[in-house]
Amino acid sequence: MSKAFASRGDLAEKKTTFRKLAAGAYCLTAEGDPNSGVIVGDDGVMVIDARATPAMARELVRHIRMVTDKPIKYVVLTHYHAVRVMGASGYGAPNIVASRGTLDLIAERGAQDFKSEVERFPRLFRNVRSVPGLTWPNIVFDDALTIRMGKREVKIMHLGAGHTKGDTVVWLPKERVLFSGDLVEEGATPYCGDAHLSEWPKTLRRLLALKPRRLVPGRGEALMTPVASALAIRGTAEFVRRLYVEARKGVKRGKTLRQVYAATYAAMQPKYGRWVIFDHCMPFDVSRAYDEAKGVAHPRIWTARRDIEMWKTLAD
Repeated sequence: MSKAFASRGDLAEKKTTFRKLAAGAYCLTAEGDPNSGVIVGDDGVMVIDARATPAMARELVRHIRMVTDKPIKYVVLTHYHAVRVMGASGYGAPNIVASRGTLDLIAERGAQDFKSEVERFPRLFRNVRSVPGLTWPNIVFDDALTIRMGKREVKIMHLGAGHTKGDTVVWLPKERVLFSGDLVEEGATPYCGDAHLSEWPKTLRRLLALKPRRLVPGRGEALMTPVASALAIRGTAEFVRRLYVEARKGVKRGKTLRQVYAATYAAMQPKYGRWVIFDHCMPFDVSRAYDEAKGVAHPRIWTARRDIEMWKTLAD
């Protein structure tokens, strides 16, 4: 494991790329840092995942203004993690959209998560003092919501738990473009600290059934073919299943968290160690997998204090 806590030592800036996916559909990727999506409708713009601070949101706005001068009307939160939601105020959008599960998690643990994430990965929170407070959605849905942006139809769906209990995807049915949030990663280690591991592969099967032509994952490059999109979904599912299998094996044998971490890391590093943020994610991933294998259905809240205690337990 890295000696530095989480990703505090990761200070190298990443190059951002604003890419066209289809007519009026774009994404911002950043070499393994969190991605965002943009949809341009007849009457306005939708942003998918707000970035971590208003200052970082303004960078995305500059890209948007290179392709349209239409007003930004919607910001969709794919889940509650601070790195995805705390920049929402930077768009001036009148509508913040989230699932019921995401709203519940913001209320339950949003403040703790914000502090925790900033401590884990400060580089991702550029000008963090520009954050005015928690982001609260004003449009909340249970399973699905369709928004018509003029002639453009946008489907916003909660297809099941996975990365969190409130995961949301955004789907353009005509273009078959899918914005998955962190339900799917490409060349980046899935963060599972707040996951529902037994449900996640089932949710991913529902994504596969959409048969996307293009897919924007939570991290990593945009997938520009149906084959690449399906491979990324299956690859994420394989990682999640392997993680949970290893944890259940250790719990069944009466192993401690530290022992399960060591065995799981050794088993998964040869295949996944090259993926972005592998060493960052694995302590959190195994901790959650260990809990779920022991019957803890609702993920425990991560706090800055719990983060450090867990890291010391597994590192020492």
